[in-house]
Amino acid sequence: MSKPNDSQVITAAEARALFADWKAAPAVVLAVSGGPDSMALMWLAARWRRALTKGPRLLAITVDHGLRKEAAREARAVKQLAGALDIEHRTLRWRGEKPTTGLPSAARDARYRLLLRAASNHGASHIFTAHTRDDQAETVIMRLSRGSGIAGLAAMARQSDRGGVILARPFLDVPKSRLVATLAKAGIAFADDPTNHDPRFTRPRLRALMPALAAEGADARGLARLASRLARANTALEVMTDGAERYLASINGATSGSFDLAAFSALADEIRVRLLMRAIDRAGHEGPAELGKVETLLQAMDRAVVAKKKPGGGIQLKQTLAGALISIRNNSIHIGPAPRRGRRMAGLP
Repeated sequence: MSKPNDSQVITAAEARALFADWKAAPAVVLAVSGGPDSMALMWLAARWRRALTKGPRLLAITVDHGLRKEAAREARAVKQLAGALDIEHRTLRWRGEKPTTGLPSAARDARYRLLLRAASNHGASHIFTAHTRDDQAETVIMRLSRGSGIAGLAAMARQSDRGGVILARPFLDVPKSRLVATLAKAGIAFADDPTNHDPRFTRPRLRALMPALAAEGADARGLARLASRLARANTALEVMTDGAERYLASINGATSGSFDLAAFSALADEIRVRLLMRAIDRAGHEGPAELGKVETLLQAMDRAVVAKKKPGGGIQLKQTLAGALISIRNNSIHIGPAPRRGRRMAGLP
């Protein structure tokens, strides 16, 4: 069978294959903004659900961020289509003050917070989002521009855990153009959010570069394939890090957060960085450690080890990072919680 082209509609059989992994879910929240991707998600999910003898209950959620006056009208259009498809629909609103900087990130966090709350309230085990292959490619470019490591460049996963709910992306290997073609064939209208083209925001600026990148061979298909390969490599590295962690824990009865310095130093740099990030994230209280800062910490640790080898040298290292205290003493690395900032300033224990 030949592969479908990028403008071919998605058939009912393809829809069944796209959603097949989740037919045993008790209930699923569909994140539907009213744009083409999410409207296609609701349309195809409804067709899939109708074809099942027994399948999950579907609940469509539209999040109104309160940023555009058109959003209320778009939510009503989603509600209308949901009713025609016999899908329950709710509109949730992001209330309160909006930040003046970092608005896209804050809006995304608010959207997922509301979606997770809806999933919890309605007994849904999964949230479906309509991220496409085009979105995956843009995410790779965005993270590349920010200097992400292998885990970041692996971009979005088809499934990931978020607050105890599985976030699923059925269309991650599907080009957006096929979703648009599917809606056109079905005669379904959709909204076009102008912020998706606003050059004040990073993603639209990078999106505008995609045609030029495609002309050089870095098209959405190739970038998505790169993300998939890096995800595979990341999984292998995580397995190796698991093994290294067990090995270090077995040496001299080492406790959690402590590593034998010589054994740790003998490991590959990528594994050492991952071990440090794990330990710091477990012990710290200021959020996940940044990759670049962990790499800088590892360089400082290596310099301390080299200094010890010189005549009269001794290992001297004590640093804090992401709310964790990292020190080297007695030929061991120790990582534990750092005193909270308020207590340090007040001179409290």
